Amino acid sequence: MPTDPRGDGLLDELIELYLAEGFAAFGVGDLAARLSCSRSTLYQVASSKEQIIVTAVRGYFRRAAERIEERVEADPDLGLRIQVYLAAVSDELAPASEQFYADVAAYPPARELYEENTRRAAQRVQDIVLAGVAAKALRPVNARFVGAAVAEVMAAIQGGRIEAAAGLDDADAYRALSDMVYRAVELRPGARA
Repeated sequence: MPTDPRGDGLLDELIELYLAEGFAAFGVGDLAARLSCSRSTLYQVASSKEQIIVTAVRGYFRRAAERIEERVEADPDLGLRIQVYLAAVSDELAPASEQFYADVAAYPPARELYEENTRRAAQRVQDIVLAGVAAKALRPVNARFVGAAVAEVMAAIQGGRIEAAAGLDDADAYRALSDMVYRAVELRPGARA
C-alpha cells in the first residue's frame, strides 16, 4: 500500500500504465519519468521493481473484484447474478492490453496472482449458482459441476488457450462464457434476456 503523499493515486496510475502497456519493459527510472515522480516515491509503493509490479497487479485484481461484487450485489435477481458476475469480469478485463497479459503470463509472481484470482472467481461462480438454485431462480443443476466446468474454461482463458483456439481475448472470452453459462442454468430458457 503506498504511503507517499499521492496516496492511492500513484498506485492507480501504475495500474493504468501497466494495463495499457504491460510492465516488463519498464525500469523504475522509466516509471518515475512516466508518472512524474521520484524513484524514492515509487519505492514507497514497494521496495523493488518486482514488488512494485506485484503490488500493482494485486491492486488491479483486488479493485476489480470489489467492483464486480458491487455489481452482483446490486442485482436483486438471483437468477441473473451469474450473468452479471461473468459480464462484470469481462468488463474489468477489457482495459488490459495484450502486452499486459503477455507480461503476466511471463512473470511467475503476476501469473500466480492471476491464477489465484481465477480460482476465486470459479468458486464465486459455484456460490452464485448454488444460491440461485436454492432460491429456485435457476434450474436445479449441479452447482459443483458448473463451478468446476467454469473453472476449467477460466483456466483456459487465463492460460491463453481460448484465445488460440477461438480468437477471443480474455474479456471477450468471459463475455461468451457468461452467455453460455447463463443459458445453461436459466430457469426458463429464452424467458430472460
